[in-house]
Amino acid sequence: MSWSKCSAHYLTAALFFCTVTSSEGPALAQNGVPPAITADQKKSLERIVREYILENPEIIPEAIKRLEQKQLLAASRADKEAVVANTDEIYNDPDAPVAGNPNGDVTIVEFFDYRCGVCKRIYPVLDELIKTDANIRRVYKVWPILGPKSVLAAQAVIASRKQGKYHAFHKVMMEANSSFELTTILNLGKLVGMDTEQLERDIKGPEVEAIIRKNHALANKLRLTGTPSFVIGNILLRGGRDLESLRQIVADARASIN
Repeated sequence: MSWSKCSAHYLTAALFFCTVTSSEGPALAQNGVPPAITADQKKSLERIVREYILENPEIIPEAIKRLEQKQLLAASRADKEAVVANTDEIYNDPDAPVAGNPNGDVTIVEFFDYRCGVCKRIYPVLDELIKTDANIRRVYKVWPILGPKSVLAAQAVIASRKQGKYHAFHKVMMEANSSFELTTILNLGKLVGMDTEQLERDIKGPEVEAIIRKNHALANKLRLTGTPSFVIGNILLRGGRDLESLRQIVADARASIN
């Protein structure tokens, strides 16, 4: 917390004290209007505040901690409100591929980019989570934010749904250490048995672009700041997590609905 903010809080307290104990106290009580503070009074109050803080410096970290706690609480509340306001788009989008248990009691919604290093590192972690918890529903929201090659990769994987190869193609794209040129993407498509000529045509389809725009719009509504991001229950997570942390978050989400 800056000195100016500390000063403002203590000036307010000191001014209130001085006002209610001054000879003008009755006027304040009658009229409800505090008297104007003079320049001399302001200097005097600033000196009082400064001396108090210098004599009690331990209040500064305590004030900062309380401010941070309030900010975290407010951010968490805002996240939950955003999730609730956009529940249908988050969980029930017919264009979003689903894996795991389609009828699972807890849904994990992933926002990811195929060129995101953290997304690639957490991919096997999520796979392990799904394999070891048969009651999780997994929803994919590709969100290409790392440039044109991210967009091309996203377009290709969305387009692969026409050939029924989404999950297989998603896997090889997540595992690939590539900058995702078109030639590389098409070669990866061959690995999973796709007709690459059809894939190249389908990449340019208007429905593919519409899905990407929709995912961008939802990410903006949720105030996401990067990939990976997740919605688990009514909890919004930004950034990666380890397996045990994810298991605990899923357990907490499950407990909240029971």
